[in-house]
Amino acid sequence: MVVDALDQQTRSAIDAVWRIEAARVIAGIAHLVRDVGLAEELAQDALVAALEQWPRDGVPERPGAWLTAVGKRRAIDLIRRHETYARKLAEVGRDLETGAALDTEAELEAVLGRVDDDRIEDDLLRLVFTACHPVLSTDARVALTLRMLGGLRTEEIARAFLVPEATVAQRVVRAKKNLAKANVPFEVPGGQERGERLGSVLEVIYLIFNEGYSATAGDDWMRPALCEDALRLVRLLQGLMPEEPEVHGLAALLEIQASRSAARTGLDGEPVLLMDQNRSRWDHLLIRRGFAALARAEAAQTGAPGPYTLQGAIAACHASAADAADTDWRRIALLYGQLARTAPSPVVELNRAVAVARADGPEQGLAIVDALLDEPALKDYHLLPSVRGDLLERLGRRAEARAEFERAAGLTRNAKERALLLERAAGAGTP
Repeated sequence: MVVDALDQQTRSAIDAVWRIEAARVIAGIAHLVRDVGLAEELAQDALVAALEQWPRDGVPERPGAWLTAVGKRRAIDLIRRHETYARKLAEVGRDLETGAALDTEAELEAVLGRVDDDRIEDDLLRLVFTACHPVLSTDARVALTLRMLGGLRTEEIARAFLVPEATVAQRVVRAKKNLAKANVPFEVPGGQERGERLGSVLEVIYLIFNEGYSATAGDDWMRPALCEDALRLVRLLQGLMPEEPEVHGLAALLEIQASRSAARTGLDGEPVLLMDQNRSRWDHLLIRRGFAALARAEAAQTGAPGPYTLQGAIAACHASAADAADTDWRRIALLYGQLARTAPSPVVELNRAVAVARADGPEQGLAIVDALLDEPALKDYHLLPSVRGDLLERLGRRAEARAEFERAAGLTRNAKERALLLERAAGAGTP
């Protein structure tokens, strides 16, 4: 197979180009065929062509444009084969109405180039909203978004989420079929529907980042590549939707959270909790980017701040503190209270309990936690007993704390986190 014969340098170059350009290539092709599943297949065909030609001819000066042009040529060939040529091409603009105008490579390249330059940003935005459409399950939206917008291969997504490759492949295939079956248009919705769909888009990016930041299962505490993919996606969205405050709010949250990545693990990859982190290892460039995004969110705000902007403000409080003791926990508790009113959930309330405990004492925090003990949504959530164990330990109730840490260790599926919790359980049992 051609791929196997590639030298490592060319393989790396093609992988890098694909990850950066995949979304634009697929979006440009989807503008022609109006079917994101078909567009993704044609883009993959273009990638195969690159694997065959670039090792021989070299990587072109504009690799993304090369891939898009090849994909669009194949799309037009497909349209010619399966539709009445003039009727189908009328849907994609007067430049493509007559077959005679497309008979030479030079004329075809000229048309394709104009489409790229004029429409690429709009097409990208359409692709974002299509891949994250609420008609799909959350798992399907995540898989399709990483595949189409993140440029990840099926095996990379499977490895990141610790699921079989066949499972991810099925999710992607099913997602494409469901989009086609539901006749989801390749467009950015307007009015109220746009706001609702934007929430779905932001949720998918948020979930991708969270899985990278605190892996739910496996041997690694973090999966930095997923954090990087989420950051790339939210930055893309900032450029496409600069007027949306929650886009910038999510960007602020992710930039600041990502700034702590190097300090979140020790020499052996073991977790380092926020209060114990060496803040000199935080990435101050990312912090500045986060602060700038938060300022843009607040400037674009016309009403009460949304949940991502509030979480971005909470992250900014941590990033503003020179050390853990300098943290403004009272403001964080107030922001969590506002978040609980804006987007109420048991997890938000649990986080508020942590902030209240730091601001007003562990007794106050424990009262909030105990009120959540019968919450069905937290029944198997390992952070509930983990937080409760921490508060009990601070109150000197060591035996109870140890039991809570052991319970939390039994609930988590992440090996590094389990080891940390068992270590805390052992420490809690020591007078």
